[in-house]
Amino acid sequence: MITGTSIAVWIICALLAAGVAWSRYEKKKTRDKLLRELAAMDPDRREKLLNRLSPKLATELREHLIERFRIG
Repeated sequence: MITGTSIAVWIICALLAAGVAWSRYEKKKTRDKLLRELAAMDPDRREKLLNRLSPKLATELREHLIERFRIG
């Protein structure tokens, strides 16, 4: 038997799942935009910017630059 409570729980779960999916999509979109901007920069400026970031994030961005744009 389907009750109003179970419908409400399913609706809340669906909204939470949509929110998580949307936030992951936005994070990926923002990361891709940053990578494109870094690839377009001159190497000195790119290194200065990467050095200001956290080491973990900078390493991850460098790896993506090498993989996607062949920039070392």
